Amino acid sequence: MKKIEATIQATKISVASDAINDLVGGFSILEGNGRGSGERQTIRAGRGTGLYTAKFNKIAIITTIVPDTKVQEVTSAIADAVYVGSTGDGIITVSDVDSVTNISTKKTDLDAL
Repeated sequence: MKKIEATIQATKISVASDAINDLVGGFSILEGNGRGSGERQTIRAGRGTGLYTAKFNKIAIITTIVPDTKVQEVTSAIADAVYVGSTGDGIITVSDVDSVTNISTKKTDLDAL
């Protein structure tokens, strides 16, 4: 099993979740602030007379656990859905998962997904 974490622009949550909704059993989305290679937003302040650059971008992290056989399909679906061709498109990481337990059903590993 693999854990997939996709850090994307917060504005792309809807298209990313639609892209993987039928591919995975479930996923979590966390919204927050991040700082990566993407260009940060310029914000007007002081009644519109001053400008400053935001320290962070609004990001979302989509997390899911899938069987090894679905990793390429899920990562491709996310990447294709959020791609606009800029440096701030995001990043996808994949890591090994040794064990999974569904708390309510007591099922483990692939059965828990």
